[in-house]
Amino acid sequence: QVQLVESGGGLVQPGGSLRLSCVVSGTIFSGTTMGWYRQAPGKQRDLVATINWFGNTYYADSVKGRFTISRDNAKNTVYLQMNTLKPEDTAVYYCNRYSTNWNWGQGTQVTVSS
Repeated sequence: QVQLVESGGGLVQPGGSLRLSCVVSGTIFSGTTMGWYRQAPGKQRDLVATINWFGNTYYADSVKGRFTISRDNAKNTVYLQMNTLKPEDTAVYYCNRYSTNWNWGQGTQVTVSS
């Protein structure tokens, strides 16, 4: 059974930074394209960024230049470095396999507020 455990969220002021982590277990991580998603209150879950096994990345326009996705294949872990955070980045952040999702984890709350 696949388990996704996200961590690293919190309360941060506008302009601040956070680094999210996601540990994947119970499945074969190698060769999998991973993504970070987010869901703000009352809104649908949106794709934020993806990274494939070779390190090629994609970013939504809203986070391009501010967020960086990376992975450590030896640790079955995906990261999201978030800089220059804005109030509109406030959401619950989730990681998952891109396109054909596994069951979702609990996510990690990110709140950007002064």
